[in-house]
Amino acid sequence: MKKILLAITAFSLLASCGKDNKKNETTVTPESSKDQVVNVYTHRHYEPDQKIFKLFEDKTGIKVKVINASADELIQKMKMEGKQSPADVLITVDAGRLSRAKDEGLLQSIKSDVLEQSIPSYLQDVDNQWFGLTKRARIIAYSKDRVNPEDLTTYEDLVNPKWKGKILVRSSSNIYNQSLMASIIANDGEEAAKEWAKGMVANMARSPKGSDRDQVKAVVAGEGDLAIVNSYYIGKMLNSPDAEEVKTAQQIGLFFPNQDDRGTHINVSGAGVAKYAPNKENAIAFIEFLIGEEAQKIFTDSNYEYPVLESVIPVEDIKVWGEFKEDNLGLNKLGEHNKKAVLIFDEAGWK
Repeated sequence: MKKILLAITAFSLLASCGKDNKKNETTVTPESSKDQVVNVYTHRHYEPDQKIFKLFEDKTGIKVKVINASADELIQKMKMEGKQSPADVLITVDAGRLSRAKDEGLLQSIKSDVLEQSIPSYLQDVDNQWFGLTKRARIIAYSKDRVNPEDLTTYEDLVNPKWKGKILVRSSSNIYNQSLMASIIANDGEEAAKEWAKGMVANMARSPKGSDRDQVKAVVAGEGDLAIVNSYYIGKMLNSPDAEEVKTAQQIGLFFPNQDDRGTHINVSGAGVAKYAPNKENAIAFIEFLIGEEAQKIFTDSNYEYPVLESVIPVEDIKVWGEFKEDNLGLNKLGEHNKKAVLIFDEAGWK
């Protein structure tokens, strides 16, 4: 009985706080006050996430049960489980994957004033089936020794012959590159995107391979001069326990493309409520907690991602990179153009 009263009290406090500051606290009351759980299927594999989950448990009395796997594995698992799926929340990286889960009928629309008002509209699904939790910028990492940043301008300019044999980038099978291509299709048109893909292949220093970290290491090793990477990888490398990785990251500069027009391509990690969630109200409360100030601060302080909550200041390690203009393209477009992006990559020979 004592535990029951504590859970009820915790949610009463959250609800009352939410009236004063909807952006920072969850306001949803759990379905019952006994043996409450939220089953979370997550692609994110970061230690800070576990800290956030524990905070949610401590504040609400709701137990967070986690299943970790790749996005593809989790989506397939949910499809196979169907109506019997225990999943309440799906968390994954990249709006393209979130859109895929939506298209597969694995998520449901929800009503949450907290989420709708706290998260910029372009970072959430138009049907309220998923919501961005953190932001990543797709930037250009360049050799400080061999590249003058004044020569850098846009993603589109990377096909300029002056960059021939100098560009390093991941495979076309990588979802980050697929979403970048989808954004170029949305902003520039399909024909321009095809020409861009061909020009990028012509300017590559080597066949695409490896992770974003590997691209940075290859720049420092002299295999190429420029790499397209997600911003948070640089933050993680600069704060790595591996001294060599820190040294590598210190030797590259960062450039945020397209500042004079649409802005730098932005993607998210995000979450949605599962279609057959057995604990729907707990799932909503959980996602609301993830975009509260406390959780957002942990995301940026520990994983070097940009917060989606505008009141939270990014950690100093990434704040020093400066403010930049974001592409405010609605991220649903990344999912809509994903298949075209893959076809264009194939036609261009982007392996």
